[in-house]
Amino acid sequence: MTCLFRLACLALMATPFLPGPAAAQDFPVRPVRILIGPAPDVLARLVGQKLTESWRQQVVIDRRPAAGGIVAAETAAKAPPDGYTWLLTTGAYPTLVGLYPKLPFDFVRDFAPVSLLASIPFLLVVHPSLPAKNVQDLIGLARAQPGKLNYASSGNGTTAHLAGEMFKNMAKVKITHVPYKGTVEGITDVIGGQVHMMFAIMQAGYPHVKSGKLKARAVSGAKRSVAAPMLPTISESGVPGYEFTSWNGIHVPAGTSRTIIGRIQGELVKAVALPDVRERMSSLGMEVAGSTPDELGALVRSDIAKWGKVIKEAGVKVD
Repeated sequence: MTCLFRLACLALMATPFLPGPAAAQDFPVRPVRILIGPAPDVLARLVGQKLTESWRQQVVIDRRPAAGGIVAAETAAKAPPDGYTWLLTTGAYPTLVGLYPKLPFDFVRDFAPVSLLASIPFLLVVHPSLPAKNVQDLIGLARAQPGKLNYASSGNGTTAHLAGEMFKNMAKVKITHVPYKGTVEGITDVIGGQVHMMFAIMQAGYPHVKSGKLKARAVSGAKRSVAAPMLPTISESGVPGYEFTSWNGIHVPAGTSRTIIGRIQGELVKAVALPDVRERMSSLGMEVAGSTPDELGALVRSDIAKWGKVIKEAGVKVD
């Protein structure tokens, strides 16, 4: 029995340890990569710096902006499910499901949600010369002159475009869509008076509101923004039920262990709760929104259904 016991001990010593709770506890033991599509990388860098300090492992930002985030997502979906490759997801990813019938990945099946990081409302901004002091005035103008008012977006099929289409549908107005190659180009022409209005993401539009170059009439979220509490929501301004908020979150390849996902989620929630991180996010118009994996998963499924309906009803096509 003693000999057999010794042999068993030797066999156990020779067997490599399998990944499990202990391995997850030691995670990470090498650099972590965050893949980012066309979204700004400021939040990923901010959180990545805090995790680098906490873990003493480098968090590397890997930008893959091509094809509206499809390249970044495809790369992440094909990565090993070991917790070392993350995808910075945004509210734009659920829209891809309705816009592209043949994506090289399934956003629900091929990714595991980890945590929401930020909620990002949009601003309904207008050129200062437009005689509309509020959303009701704007709706009145649009109904009096169907199709004459126009709105800029950052491109066909973008969240700014879909926000405008949802507004048109819910407010029962006809406003002409003018797509641009990006947010900056669209805002520039609204400032210049070539376009009347735009649904601009907070961090892009609010600086121009504060400088007086644009007028903000409402925010797109379900509640007023912490960054601009004086502005009413579109819903409370005459379009009941209107709610559009973009977001940033983290997803990892499907198959990543729940233990590792839990470890990452806990660190992300702690990072965005740090006072200096919260302050920086607030200055960018972002609201801290840490979540559980299940909460992020539910948000994704809800957005896929909501934007799929908007895309179908408006007949939105991408270039």
